[in-house]
Amino acid sequence: MKNFILTATVLAFAGISTVKASEIKAPTAISVQQDSTQKVPVKLEELPAPVTTTLKADAYKEWAPTAAFLVTNADKTTYYHIDVKKGTEVAFIKINKDGVVVQ
Repeated sequence: MKNFILTATVLAFAGISTVKASEIKAPTAISVQQDSTQKVPVKLEELPAPVTTTLKADAYKEWAPTAAFLVTNADKTTYYHIDVKKGTEVAFIKINKDGVVVQ
């Protein structure tokens, strides 16, 4: 009788674990988006006049530009990404070719 109960218990456990092992889960789809933005370095002295005028405005005159990039988005819009520094703070400003700050 003990063998029968032990065998029944082992078979029941094997049956439960077999069911769990044979479960098939639906595959997960993974999608990757490519960033089609182009970022080209620009020398600070080569920035257009409207952009430099904006950088010299009262709102930004305390910030010193450290690097600049011409960014072209997938929809062909462009702006200048300008890294700026004030003391130990660092930030960036996006300015279009007409000198307007973009968000």
